[in-house]
Amino acid sequence: MARYTGPVCRLCRREGMKLFLKGARCFSDKCAIEKRNFPPGQHGQSRKAKIVGYGLQLREKQKAKRIYFALESQFRAYYENASKTPGVTGELLIQQLERRLDNVAFRLGFATSRRQARQIVRHGHVQVNGRKVNIPSFQVNVGDEIAIREGSKNLAILETAKDFNVQTQIRWIEIDREGLKGKITGLPKREDVNLPVNEQLIVELYSK
Repeated sequence: MARYTGPVCRLCRREGMKLFLKGARCFSDKCAIEKRNFPPGQHGQSRKAKIVGYGLQLREKQKAKRIYFALESQFRAYYENASKTPGVTGELLIQQLERRLDNVAFRLGFATSRRQARQIVRHGHVQVNGRKVNIPSFQVNVGDEIAIREGSKNLAILETAKDFNVQTQIRWIEIDREGLKGKITGLPKREDVNLPVNEQLIVELYSK
């Protein structure tokens, strides 16, 4: 499966903001944004042009893709599905991204970042309704129960994540941190998602 394998700190520097792709490192003085807050590359420091129009729309799309580690084909498919569904297209797009299994695993506190949560899912440590699912982009539904498989509960990475994640309760997920499981109680609304992305600009980009 195609995926980005380069240094993720370059992605944050390209967007000029923390995307929190490396968990605890993003909160330390080792964060690349703290040291080199300019685009990567030979001419990164000399890029002074103001981004407007298409460039601004593109940057918003790239931010969302990178935060959720979605491929371009996946991201366009999310948009196409959202545009055909009754409702606000931008909010429906964010809803689909939030319902990805790797994102839900991150929200449940199984990992310190979405990238790490993706790895946990790919390695088969997560189950949905009692059945192993190793597809990070799997879409969860209301009523689904997501949990760490019994044989994986002693993973050291889960202990680290438990100490790192002190998130407040998420309104659309019922979380049992001690039991390493959770239940989807509703669909995520835009106000439930703290995301530094203007989804309307993404809609404008794709609707051209």
